[in-house]
Amino acid sequence: MRGLLSAACLALLLPLTATSAAAASPGPEHGPEHGPEHGPGHGPGTCGRDGTLFCEDFQSLPDGGAASLGWGVDTKHGTLTVERAERGQKVLHVHTEGNGRAFLKVDDFAPPGNGFYGRLRLRVKAFPTAPDWAHYTLIEATGAGPEIVRPLGGQYVPTLRKDLWGVGADGGPTGDWTNWRESAPSRAGVWQCVEWRMDPADNSISVWFDGVAQPDLTVSTRSHGGNDTDFVFPRFDTVKIGWQLYQSNPSPASYDLWLDDIALSTRRVGCA
Repeated sequence: MRGLLSAACLALLLPLTATSAAAASPGPEHGPEHGPEHGPGHGPGTCGRDGTLFCEDFQSLPDGGAASLGWGVDTKHGTLTVERAERGQKVLHVHTEGNGRAFLKVDDFAPPGNGFYGRLRLRVKAFPTAPDWAHYTLIEATGAGPEIVRPLGGQYVPTLRKDLWGVGADGGPTGDWTNWRESAPSRAGVWQCVEWRMDPADNSISVWFDGVAQPDLTVSTRSHGGNDTDFVFPRFDTVKIGWQLYQSNPSPASYDLWLDDIALSTRRVGCA
């Protein structure tokens, strides 16, 4: 079963040539009544900032099945739908059944120097409670090179009876791993702003939740959760954002999350 062996061991131990159709749309609103836990919002500036490589806030897209000239779709036993959120803003509803997948896919992605920042807002209805070590991915970056890099994913850890966020990888010399941490519980039912950085200088990945750094989740060339060998980025050309669960017969049997304000950039975007 994917993730079982690696998770058990862990317990021991910058451009795009085209942006999305919404590239001119404003970015997220900020403040005590519009913070990430109160849902998505749109204020001035995000997609027009210097350094933006890809940006999508879904406001210019029609309600219904998600489609854009600026990005693709990768689904199996899953759907992507544009719908209205709490305050009427449009968001992307990701739905999967069982161990299905549903991703928005940014192709032909060529970050200068092979490094970039990402930012999105998300709310997950529920995380898995079975089977043991159930493994889920929300962000995946791939390209020329064997490693499948997962800046955001997690696992259900039965020994703790908790779902925990973790950075991970698969398909390369470091093996199949999710470097989950007790300090980073996966929170259901709340909006969160998630940021990450892919730094090629040391093949490092850093993560922030709601603007707060999560140093425990950082991985790098020699400090990661896999085999005792170097973790090396591929030459990135694709980023996928959505949901995939790898084990069959999970509980719950279906998964729903909502995404907004997705941005990839040569600079840190922030949650403001």
